[in-house]
Amino acid sequence: MDHTAHHTSTAHDHAAQAAGGHGEHGGASWGTAVKATLHCLTGCAIGEILGMVIGTALLWGNVPTMVLAIALAFVFGYSFTLFALRGAGLDLKSAVKVALAADTASIAIMELVDNGVIALSGAMDAHLSDTLFWTALLGGFAVAFVITTPVNKWMIGRGKGHAVVHAYH
Repeated sequence: MDHTAHHTSTAHDHAAQAAGGHGEHGGASWGTAVKATLHCLTGCAIGEILGMVIGTALLWGNVPTMVLAIALAFVFGYSFTLFALRGAGLDLKSAVKVALAADTASIAIMELVDNGVIALSGAMDAHLSDTLFWTALLGGFAVAFVITTPVNKWMIGRGKGHAVVHAYH
């Protein structure tokens, strides 16, 4: 049976092509996964650092500081994607849907790992001038990158996560 008459180009098709030309059951390249993870990590890092610095500078407790840092990580993480999608001509409602689909898992994993490293290292009780504060924060980002990259590779290879954004490039 000829299925070519039933085939139409979709965002999923473009996402699969962006993932290295592989279909739904194929895989994405490590380069694609690294780029997607770095893009996401950049937004997360800006928000996380800003939140930690603000909370620490204002002498907030650990919980409010972490909540602020996590919230800002999501805001900045989603914002990077939203700006790119809006620049590609997507309306705001569609851009928000794509950003949520593309970034939620990646940001959540990064935040879980990074904040776990920070909490377990005792860095939440350190001051901004302490090496422990910055070592734990930056080390947490490195660990989060290593853990999140294979997850993004797997998701992109299935036309999910950051692959959804590639349909609009």
